Amino acid sequence: MSNSSGERSLIQKHWQKLLAAAFWAVALSFYGIYIYRAGLSPIQAIRLLANFLGTSQWGPILFLGLYTVRPLFLFSAAVLSIGGGAIFGAAWGIGLTILGSNLGASLAYFIGRFFGGDVLQLEGSSALGPTTKDGRASEHSGLKKYVAGMRENSFETIFFMRLMYLPYDLVNYLAGFLKINFFQFLGATILGSVPGTVSFVLFGASSGLSSGTPEFDPKVMVFSVALFLISLGISRWVRSRETS
Repeated sequence: MSNSSGERSLIQKHWQKLLAAAFWAVALSFYGIYIYRAGLSPIQAIRLLANFLGTSQWGPILFLGLYTVRPLFLFSAAVLSIGGGAIFGAAWGIGLTILGSNLGASLAYFIGRFFGGDVLQLEGSSALGPTTKDGRASEHSGLKKYVAGMRENSFETIFFMRLMYLPYDLVNYLAGFLKINFFQFLGATILGSVPGTVSFVLFGASSGLSSGTPEFDPKVMVFSVALFLISLGISRWVRSRETS
């Protein structure tokens, strides 16, 4: 009985990672079988996919769909953002990536909200632990105050988390789990993620792949790197203010 309960607890704790691993194992297996039967090299297969997304009328919709479900499978947002710039160019790439990333963030938020339930109740003294006998707040009480502060200042909290480059999906799930106001979460995500998103998309756009005849554009590349370095500088400044 103990072994079975231990196995269940392991699956319950790591179900998302196991699901992600299973999904990508199946996807990569089909990908490998396809390129083997088609006689394509990995680079040729990637070019074929990029060409389909860039030329098909369903390409943007498929890209948005991939970006929306991306948090479920823990796929890198940076890779998709760079791919969006390479396939759709700077303007369309930025628009589609910002829309897709916020759709994905919203999905992760509501998943976190659903599974969070009423685990972290601010009402009542037993939800996060009692106070000590001498009346001093316990560590759990301090956590309750911190959660309350996050809920009362939802926009500022999420905005600074985005600027600090905290793990993107973790922030999404945590915001839902703590029942942070959704519209403030979404607004802060849109504004706080723009510098990083634009820099990654422009990095992909600098490849010139979207033009059909790939030609490296150093100006777009330099602007992308400069924007990324500026956003990192802002991130370090925000971190220093948070720790001071």
